Amino acid sequence: MNIMKQVLNLARHAGENGDVPIGALIVHEGKVIARGENLVQRKQNPTLHAEIVAINRACKKLGQKFLDDCDIYVSLEPCAMCATAISFARIRNIYFAATDEKGGGITSNARIFETDKHLWHPNIIQMPEYADESAELLRDFFKQRRS
Repeated sequence: MNIMKQVLNLARHAGENGDVPIGALIVHEGKVIARGENLVQRKQNPTLHAEIVAINRACKKLGQKFLDDCDIYVSLEPCAMCATAISFARIRNIYFAATDEKGGGITSNARIFETDKHLWHPNIIQMPEYADESAELLRDFFKQRRS
């Protein structure tokens, strides 16, 4: 299965379990080594975004704190907290589907990598062919929460 489709399935699962539908996975040497989905509501912890969960699992799997030979795939543009964690983990590439106009930390709002003062600058690749599907998951989730 396509990597971003796997990420969207993780996002869907998060939404079905009461969390904002965002998924992430980390690839090392062409293989998926860690998956994450939002666990904020289930674990009552505001830091358990999909990216943070995936980073923690990848570091544990590889037995190291830096993931500079890894790529992360995310269904939604990472927030400033997650983008900073990605930088601290030295992840090589960030691939994401939808932009996040309100909470995005890369292209939409905080734009944390636009300063030379950031320690690590990953390559940033948006995958717009998956943006609509990701955005629809989010719209449907919040529509259901409001009703």
